[in-house]
Amino acid sequence: MKTPRCNRRRALGLGAAGLAAALLPGPALALNDAQARALIQQAVNDVNAAISSGRTGPALYAMFEQIFAKYADVNVIGRSALGVAARQASPAQLAAFTKAYQGYLARKYGKRFREFIGATFKVEGARPIKSFYEVKTLASLRGQAPFEVLWQVSDRSGRDRFFNLIVEGVNMLASERAEIGAMLDRRRGNIDALIVDLKAAG
Repeated sequence: MKTPRCNRRRALGLGAAGLAAALLPGPALALNDAQARALIQQAVNDVNAAISSGRTGPALYAMFEQIFAKYADVNVIGRSALGVAARQASPAQLAAFTKAYQGYLARKYGKRFREFIGATFKVEGARPIKSFYEVKTLASLRGQAPFEVLWQVSDRSGRDRFFNLIVEGVNMLASERAEIGAMLDRRRGNIDALIVDLKAAG
């Protein structure tokens, strides 16, 4: 059974949660320190506003899905979560999976975000790593010591977007990819069945 702290760590992976392949070598960055920091500050502000909105259930999950679509590199996230199977999927399957996965993440993590009411996130700095920027934030929750959250940001899709979160060394991209891989294995590699189940889950 996961501890509440572990659940909080996974909840922080909203936008994230399942993010991607920008670790590969890429072209020189057009993205800069200030832009990476600004993107994460805006994302954090929107998440805080959703948490404090008083909305619950589907209305709250819809807000989180909009935030995810606005700030995360959704296409890269979907491909990464699907793993090797993404190379075998048709363009239509990839599009359907990405849309279903986006909604699944919003519902899954949205149920846990009420724990973050009153939380604060402070952007402390950003540094370039290979073809992306890593933005460091410090998260403070009521009754707990502050802890580090690293947001990985890239502009490889043509827009500034985050593609991964690392919370106290826990890589959300890796854990989501493992989970989706296990779900696909249980369906004997049937991507269409996985898409149907993701639409109903979370």
